[in-house]
Amino acid sequence: MDRRIKIRHIQSFVEIAREGSLKRAAEKLYLTQPAISKTLKELEDILGAPLMLRNRSGVSLTDQGEVFLHFAQMSLASLQQGLQGIEQIGKDASQRIRVGSLPSVAASLMPSVVEEFSKLAPRATLSMVDGPHHYLVDRLRLGDLDLVIGRLGAPDTMQGISFTQLYTEQVEFVVRAGHPLAKDPDLQRIGDWQVLFPPAGSAIQPLVERFLIANGVGDLPNRIETVSGAFGRVYTRNADAVWVISSGVVARELADGILVKLPFDTGLTQGPVGLMARPETTDTPVAQLFRLAIRNVLENQHIIP
Repeated sequence: MDRRIKIRHIQSFVEIAREGSLKRAAEKLYLTQPAISKTLKELEDILGAPLMLRNRSGVSLTDQGEVFLHFAQMSLASLQQGLQGIEQIGKDASQRIRVGSLPSVAASLMPSVVEEFSKLAPRATLSMVDGPHHYLVDRLRLGDLDLVIGRLGAPDTMQGISFTQLYTEQVEFVVRAGHPLAKDPDLQRIGDWQVLFPPAGSAIQPLVERFLIANGVGDLPNRIETVSGAFGRVYTRNADAVWVISSGVVARELADGILVKLPFDTGLTQGPVGLMARPETTDTPVAQLFRLAIRNVLENQHIIP
């Protein structure tokens, strides 16, 4: 968008189109007729196209003006909705939003999103819960949650749920620093150690199963099925276990060198992470601000798709 275009240009143009007269529009906006005429001329000069034709009976829209009016009205309506939302939140301290997040999101994205959301809506109450995909989606479908952030699940689990992609992530095989596999990585040998494995019903479980089959890895009899990030972080640090987990869950531990990623090509497990909602519901103002907080964080981290 051309930064020379100001709100006064949009307001003046929309009001002139609504009234069909420069004079009446000027009166509505408490401007003089020469002032509103000058504002319209500035807008046309910026756009490089005539938007209105002046005649004795008033003004009429050109083809370019018809197109621009549609989007100008939408822009003003969105801005007004945002202002009303801010006003409503400012007046009502009981505004609440209930958000569910999968473990990978809870560990990586959510801390930054919550910090940003607290700035945008300091008086709102945020209720958070994390857990496996099927649990959170069921609570969303029942209305116990307003939004869920996590991996796109299997088609049968997404019935009646809308999904907006935010970014992608993949599964990693991680171990403690100094683990024997870190020194001599071999995917075929992971069954020699205990494996923390995603349970049935988790979003990543089918992807991990497919990856292992594609790489000729057989059954893993000595495994613990869990999506608990808290358990996995402690157990993997203190044992010779191999943890199969979404990269977001262990991003901090990998960055700190507490855990290390085994150099296996897990691109086959990559999948979309997004925002889930009930399509029949309309976002409250506080939910709109939560969505804005997510987008601000992703833009700051340069991971908007």
